[in-house]
Amino acid sequence: MWLQRDLTLRPRPRGFHLITREIEDEVPELRSLGVGLAHLFIRHTSAALTLNENASPDVRRDFASWFDRAVPEDAPYWTHTDEGPDDMPAHIKASLLGPSLQLPVRDGRLALGTWQGVYLCELRDHGGARSLTVTLHGE
Repeated sequence: MWLQRDLTLRPRPRGFHLITREIEDEVPELRSLGVGLAHLFIRHTSAALTLNENASPDVRRDFASWFDRAVPEDAPYWTHTDEGPDDMPAHIKASLLGPSLQLPVRDGRLALGTWQGVYLCELRDHGGARSLTVTLHGE
């Protein structure tokens, strides 16, 4: 089976947000796969996806702290500033994190580790709704 679905994620503030359950709920066909792959792709240049710790909110706060320090908004060398001070840093962070994840599917669910979750990395103060394409392949 091949399936591709576009999802619209509700607007979220800047930060790292768990979206694993939202993806599983919005793609019910996932439940019919015994084995397969799910490819997740975010169609934006100022947001990203990553897979990491899903239990402690401290991890999400620490991610935000590290990225904000590593890629500061007030750097004097930014030249792409027309869309606000958070735009160019968001592009850099999105490139570091990446736009996609390829995840295994087993027994109708994403086959993640016990402490793993899919994050939407919202890198703008007001990024708005985000578009995600989910492609499933399996049987």
